[in-house]
Amino acid sequence: MTRIYFDYNATTPVDPAVLDAMLPYFSADFANASSIHSPGQRARSGVETAREQVAALIDARPQEIVFTSGGTESDNHAIFGVVASAQLSRVAGSSSNKSRAPADAAAPLSPFHVITTAIEHEAVLNTCQALEKQGVSVSYLPVDRRGIVDPESVRRAIRPETALITIMHANNELGIVQPLEAIGRIAREHKIAFHADAVQSAGKIPLDVHALCVDLLSLSGHKLYAPKGVGALYVRSGTRVQQFLYGGHQQRGFRPGTENVAGIVGLGKAAEIARAAVTSDASRISGLRDKLERGLLERIPHTRANGTDAPRTPNTTNIVFSGLEGEALVIALDLKGLACSVGAACSSGAVEPSHVLTAIGLSHEDAKASLRFSLGRHTTDAEVNSALEIIPAAVSQLRALSPTYAKQLATHRS
Repeated sequence: MTRIYFDYNATTPVDPAVLDAMLPYFSADFANASSIHSPGQRARSGVETAREQVAALIDARPQEIVFTSGGTESDNHAIFGVVASAQLSRVAGSSSNKSRAPADAAAPLSPFHVITTAIEHEAVLNTCQALEKQGVSVSYLPVDRRGIVDPESVRRAIRPETALITIMHANNELGIVQPLEAIGRIAREHKIAFHADAVQSAGKIPLDVHALCVDLLSLSGHKLYAPKGVGALYVRSGTRVQQFLYGGHQQRGFRPGTENVAGIVGLGKAAEIARAAVTSDASRISGLRDKLERGLLERIPHTRANGTDAPRTPNTTNIVFSGLEGEALVIALDLKGLACSVGAACSSGAVEPSHVLTAIGLSHEDAKASLRFSLGRHTTDAEVNSALEIIPAAVSQLRALSPTYAKQLATHRS
């Protein structure tokens, strides 16, 4: 069976050129990048080249790039780090004893305030919920039916104690791209740190941290054809972020621990490839995405696409197949050789419908009947053509067995 993979938002295959770049660092150049001998310095050179490559992808400076284990760690470090830094600054400013030790990391962080949205990835939402347990106030801003947060709602949510605004660049389920430039200008106007989770936009659309007005930005390797287990955090020079890992002096002590040299080199090579190919990839992939989306809506009755009237990444479509359980359709398609998902891979097996889809106004039934198809660099026109045969057939088979769909159809006809 020839398999079709339409789940690139969950993870991507490692690009062959990325793998080739990594291989020497598993063998000949295996040394610790912190060692001062020649083998160590060859490893160090690989790390620093990768830092330059990642910086170039987002128009940052190499010294502003911190390598991490992935997007989740980058998000956690940005959010916890900014709030903890604000807490330490307050303690230092209010203390009359200049020799006083820094505040305990476990001390309550109130009354600081964080602004985010209702459709963030769990790496952000769960981090914010952890802050709430420590006394931090969090505003979860709503989005409109397109999935867009209004920049003016961000402005209205700002308080004197607001320490951080954290808003994703592109949504992992819908591909919706948020107006970060406008939000960033508001954050700068109020001198508030601004973080963006760009895990789903890096490599798909051009990124410029200066144009976006972000102070911190998270990336993940396995979303742009690098291996799993490596990512990066952009920290604009001068941004105050408290470290939360302690150990050696790697990465200027900000993120200690022996570097994952092979993974970092892979991320750097993937960033270099993405920077060169982002425009051509976007043009080709968006054409395939639109063909798939249009074909499914034309061939299958009682379907609709979510978020199509908002800016989207070029590879993602999210479609409601009314009257079906999305997970059942995913399994049926998998048996026919096509891989897709009901939403975020991190939420697989969740009983509740997607928080993203309910936030844009879908009913629980429609949210659970929605599937995400995310295409990528290796997707072909032939695969889309095959999918346009496979998916309608699977939907028809499941609907013939679905009492929910029969009920909805009878209601529609009446």
